[in-house]
Amino acid sequence: MSKYEAVIGLEVHIQVRTETKMFCSCPNKYGEPPNTLVCPVCMGYPGVLPTPNKEAIMRTVAAGVMCSCQIAEFSKFDRKSYFYPDMPKNYQISQYDLPFCTNGRIHIYGKGFSGKDMADKYIGLTRIHLEEDVAKLTHFANCSGVDYNRAGVPLMECVSEPDMRTADEAYAYLTALKQIMQYAGISDCDMEKGQMRCDVNVSIRLPGAEFGTKIEIKNLNSFRSIHRSLEYEIWRQEKVLEAGGKLTQETRGWNDDSGETYLMRSKENAHDYRYFPEPDLMPVTLTKEQIEEIRLKLPELPEATRDRFVRDYDLTPYDAHVLTLEKTVSEYFDKGAKLVKTPKIMANWIISELLRELAKSETSISECRITPEKLAGLVKLIEDNTISGKIAKDVFVEMFNLGKDARTVVDEKGLVQVTDSSAIDAFVTQAIEMNPAQVEQYRSGKTMVLQFFVGQVMKLSKGKANPQLVVELLKSKLDS
Repeated sequence: MSKYEAVIGLEVHIQVRTETKMFCSCPNKYGEPPNTLVCPVCMGYPGVLPTPNKEAIMRTVAAGVMCSCQIAEFSKFDRKSYFYPDMPKNYQISQYDLPFCTNGRIHIYGKGFSGKDMADKYIGLTRIHLEEDVAKLTHFANCSGVDYNRAGVPLMECVSEPDMRTADEAYAYLTALKQIMQYAGISDCDMEKGQMRCDVNVSIRLPGAEFGTKIEIKNLNSFRSIHRSLEYEIWRQEKVLEAGGKLTQETRGWNDDSGETYLMRSKENAHDYRYFPEPDLMPVTLTKEQIEEIRLKLPELPEATRDRFVRDYDLTPYDAHVLTLEKTVSEYFDKGAKLVKTPKIMANWIISELLRELAKSETSISECRITPEKLAGLVKLIEDNTISGKIAKDVFVEMFNLGKDARTVVDEKGLVQVTDSSAIDAFVTQAIEMNPAQVEQYRSGKTMVLQFFVGQVMKLSKGKANPQLVVELLKSKLDS
């Protein structure tokens, strides 16, 4: 065990899902040809005026409510001045001292990314403020390109307190924050599309001591990279101090191939962004009634969904956790579970079969050919003993590849389970007669051989025999 503890804080940028950009009417879309979703406003032409996006403001407030924040009834936008090619105006419209949301918290608990148990705790959320995103820079061998399609997209910055002590806690915090934003429909949080981006600040100290020297890590494009970079950087800082060295404030990058952070730039003078109230925009005022209206329209939190799945569907906490990691999966299960007698079986098929096949085929659950209703149909055939679990796996493959419903596949391939005891009895008798040596083993006390006989009967019946009846008839004959 290390004598040091880490102190971790995260700054998470999340694009808000809206029809248009933050201060103009350009579409808020991803994947269009470079510099095609632009206008004089988001390109910073002289003489243009911004118009705030009400939908973005309401969704930011909704995010704050979901994160237990205090919502400001009076807020304003500010100018943040800096000169860089990704901001055509040479300033960014952001928020400084009066953000929309302050003093929130995110609940984390359970097992972390590494499988270790974490403390049940709340991570403080200092603020959520709304600003406009910057353009996307692409660096080539001898030059850089700028795509202004992203410039002006509404962007929330969620700043945590330095309350995390391990990489697992940081991973859990990010997962919980992502879930909240997805469940409330605020953002898709697709990191590959730049909809969720994170800067990590980490230092180490002796427990109870003052904060150590803060190191920032950039170039993190996945939750896994964030977790790995934190574990490495904590280890690196410990090694420096143990060797008698001194840490200096710096910004480091992350090389995912080598699994190491590297120096990007050492300590710089604090930026003078010259914040001042945005003169082209009026302050934003919200009434208590407006805030309450937003609160009443919000869906249940992911944590509440997990609790409901455990309570109403008799799932294990682990199953409920897996099913609520993504909102689309949660909705899929919720819809299908209402159609079957045993939701636990439905959960097992989603977790063990469906999610695996979706990952293998790189397909999202919303694109899957097996709808919740079709998967529920398969579960019903298992529940009423029309097919066995073994046959169901073959049926599932057909359903996934061709989009057919379970009953159609079963009828076409003649896969109905044999439940006639007399028919199964014939298979049992044949299996016993063919394997006298195993019969002697069973009767001499090696009862595990029973599974061998079950396999033989299933083989003879081509997997159609009811497993429960097979076991009952085998025991009856072998014990006599």
